[in-house]
Amino acid sequence: MILEALKRAVAGIAIGGILTFIALTIMKFNEYEATVSEIWMHMGASMLLGIYFGVSSLIFGDSGDNLVKKSIIHFLLSYSVWLIIAGTAGWVPLNVPVLLGSSLSFSLLYLLNWFGWFLYFKKVETTLNNHLQKNK
Repeated sequence: MILEALKRAVAGIAIGGILTFIALTIMKFNEYEATVSEIWMHMGASMLLGIYFGVSSLIFGDSGDNLVKKSIIHFLLSYSVWLIIAGTAGWVPLNVPVLLGSSLSFSLLYLLNWFGWFLYFKKVETTLNNHLQKNK
């Protein structure tokens, strides 16, 4: 379990680094200047989020809890971690209208992602069941 968490954390760091590189590329082509400490702060926040989202998927592991309970726990943890990191990095200004809008955006993106994975695994389940029925 610890080894799997480390693998996922490293994968999260890699994804955070790739997203930071994409953001820096956009900044370069738009001739936007930033200080090293600004880049450092945003890259660190991106990598922390990558680590969190990589490791937090372990919630959906093999325990006996149902999918809805796991999803609610994952959503609440993800929203809390995202809000803390995004607020600290300055991605989301801590005023009510922006906070409501970004919370709504986060929730909608989370739901789209959740339903995408749900539909994917339902399709895999159907394919496996059809394959098993055919090989009886």
